[in-house]
Amino acid sequence: MTDPSNVAQIDYWNAVAGEVWSRFQADLDRQLEPLGLEAMRRLGPRAGERVLDVGCGCGQTTMSLAERVGAAGAVTGVDVSRPMLEVARARPVPAGAATPQFREADAQTADLGAASFDAAFSRFGVMFFEDPAAAFANIRRTLTPSGRLAFVCWRPFADNPWMAVPMAAAQPYLDPTPPPDPTAPGPFAFADADRLRGILDAAGFKSIAIDPYDAGIGGGDIEQTVSLTFRVGPLGRALLDHRDRVPVVAEAVRKAIEPYATPNGVFMPAAVWMVEARAT
Repeated sequence: MTDPSNVAQIDYWNAVAGEVWSRFQADLDRQLEPLGLEAMRRLGPRAGERVLDVGCGCGQTTMSLAERVGAAGAVTGVDVSRPMLEVARARPVPAGAATPQFREADAQTADLGAASFDAAFSRFGVMFFEDPAAAFANIRRTLTPSGRLAFVCWRPFADNPWMAVPMAAAQPYLDPTPPPDPTAPGPFAFADADRLRGILDAAGFKSIAIDPYDAGIGGGDIEQTVSLTFRVGPLGRALLDHRDRVPVVAEAVRKAIEPYATPNGVFMPAAVWMVEARAT
């Protein structure tokens, strides 16, 4: 599974990130599910199809795909994070669904079988490849000639208040940091639609469509939202080495997100790309 080019990401998702995402799986699934379902709608998995779920994480999307292809179909979830795969494997299989297979593997380099799938899907699982063109070429090799791809990924950080607003509120209490490399593996690696299109084109995909999509995400109360913000995303990473600053940052973030509170929970704007492509 381990390729030298991806060691950093594999280590990351098997240590802090994997443990946190596993622990807060229910909250994260609630937050991200609407975006994943829209990408799944665009993929249009059909009964009896074979589907690959790339970066399946804790398995919510894999189970949703398994319901859609039914018992006559097949779904394989692939991820590098052992802690998250343990959660995925423990999920109950819905009645009438295919029983998913989960593989601890790096989709950039793993042999997933040539022409083994009718479709490939991902909910925020494809932005972490060290060599994205090679990764997507490998994913394309797994698809039949008529195979299709659909995934959702983040647009720029500044266009995503659910992350940008808490970070701006916290910034006065954090040490200055250099701006990140916009092309490095990470949540916003595909924020530039032109770059993303070029990667998919280089990987051999055709009929590439990259559409902006906006939605309000969340659903937790203010305290749940603050807690989750402190554990995932850019602010969570910034606070890893500064736990002593959490109380003052928490108060600032709490005030910043209060305007987004509704009777049904906190909902903040999210901006993503819905991406579709064909193998040939």
